[in-house]
Amino acid sequence: MNTFEFIIVEPAYQQHIALVRLNRPDALNALNLQLMGELRDALKELDDMDEVRVIVLTGNEKAFAAGADIKQMADKSAIDMLKIDQFSTWDGIKRTKKPIIAAVSGFALGGGCELAMTCDMIVASETAKFGQPEIKIGVMPGAGGTQRLSRAVGKALAMEMILTGNFINAEKAMAAGLINRIAPVELYLDEAMKLATEIAVQSPLATQMAKEAVLKSYELGLQEGLYFERKNYYLLFAGQDQKEGMSAFIEKRKPDFKGN
Repeated sequence: MNTFEFIIVEPAYQQHIALVRLNRPDALNALNLQLMGELRDALKELDDMDEVRVIVLTGNEKAFAAGADIKQMADKSAIDMLKIDQFSTWDGIKRTKKPIIAAVSGFALGGGCELAMTCDMIVASETAKFGQPEIKIGVMPGAGGTQRLSRAVGKALAMEMILTGNFINAEKAMAAGLINRIAPVELYLDEAMKLATEIAVQSPLATQMAKEAVLKSYELGLQEGLYFERKNYYLLFAGQDQKEGMSAFIEKRKPDFKGN
């Protein structure tokens, strides 16, 4: 893999599981342009590795990511921001086909909260805090916060969080449907790995197509979504994993999926 300055990538952290760590600890993993570019490139590389089936994205115990790097934006004009086009990098991250689990401890604020929501699942430590505090510096979420947060927790809570800038803790995030699991701070990464392992033993083709179909449910009407789901379901019958999975079920053994 490429070498990076602001992220650490372990493609073989566990069997079929890659670990990506945001690594700007002195800045609470603030998401500057270089870090986001490195993350996009790393996820693209991992997406192309057959041995990787699930990706876990994390920061450190203090912060998943405390937001965007405000110093890079403070003096920019609207034209500058259009030319920089920072959100095209986010579009590249969103195109990752393999499931991504965010392992969040400490702050996941602003862009950090948006990055966690761009992932497919979130495992949080008991110290995790989620928020979109952009309103407090005179702007608003721009990397999907108004859209993904509203879909995850509903209009009322999303509106309150975005218009006040207030944070919610892991317990409230769990109750609202934003996250999947909560674990003690010393175990949150292990808990994320347990979830990743449950997914990594499944058919890689099936998990990728199922992920794609679930995400489409947020973009399409019901009938269009059902058609998309059906298409992906039928396509899986062209692969060997479907034959292996159904044969293993009939023979009462564990399947050995190869990803083909």
